[in-house]
Amino acid sequence: MNLTVKFFARYREALGVDSVKVEGDFATVDDVRALLAQRDGAEVLSEQNLMCARNEDLCQLEEPVVDGDEVAFFPTVTGG
Repeated sequence: MNLTVKFFARYREALGVDSVKVEGDFATVDDVRALLAQRDGAEVLSEQNLMCARNEDLCQLEEPVVDGDEVAFFPTVTGG
């Protein structure tokens, strides 16, 4: 399975890239996150409150993925 993974805000800054292509056997968005979180400098993807999207729709980490999907990770936004 081939996926495109995009990073936004401070995740993009921490990783130093806007997006990556990943290949592997993934069942869910969380499987993708877990693989990427193991890479050097990607510890930010282990945060409890991260947000994610699949094909530009907000989703939960348990969301299934299929070949060709686009997954995005971004930090939660707080305001005041």
